[in-house]
Amino acid sequence: MIRARAAGGSLLFLVVAPGTVTGLVPWALTGWRSTDSAQRLLAAVPGARAATTTLGVLLVVAGAAVLLDGFVRFVVQGLGTPAPVAPTEHLVVSGAYRCVRNPMYVAVVTILVGEALLLGSLAVALWTMTATGAMALFVRLHEEPSLSRRFGAEYADYRARVPRWVPRRPRSSPSVDHR
Repeated sequence: MIRARAAGGSLLFLVVAPGTVTGLVPWALTGWRSTDSAQRLLAAVPGARAATTTLGVLLVVAGAAVLLDGFVRFVVQGLGTPAPVAPTEHLVVSGAYRCVRNPMYVAVVTILVGEALLLGSLAVALWTMTATGAMALFVRLHEEPSLSRRFGAEYADYRARVPRWVPRRPRSSPSVDHR
């Protein structure tokens, strides 16, 4: 029952939060159409369109895979959701969380960069910077203090070993379970 509720809440939050940031806003900015100026610029450089399209698709797919994996881990291992109103019961430190403390935020930024490349959109690039700043502030001002209160020493150990934004190879620690 707990996992079913967590799954439903996570699915709703996935649609509302990352769905708005990576779907609704970029669509509102572009209508999912590339700009004429971007098309002209890319056409002037041989192979540029194919390269930006390929890189954009790879970034969107990679970001989506990491994002969805994080949501699943919150349900299955954390027994909760990424939504602040229905947090996990357990600290999730496996998968991409072994390499970076905020893989879902990194994934959202990765998706947005991919969309900006695919669409050749300065507006989406500017939205990416705005969203990144907002997420960074939210992490520093709300999420980290909240996790520190909820998980104490376990979160302090995790913070000491795992970087906030730039992934790196995991360092093991006997005090944290890496299910």
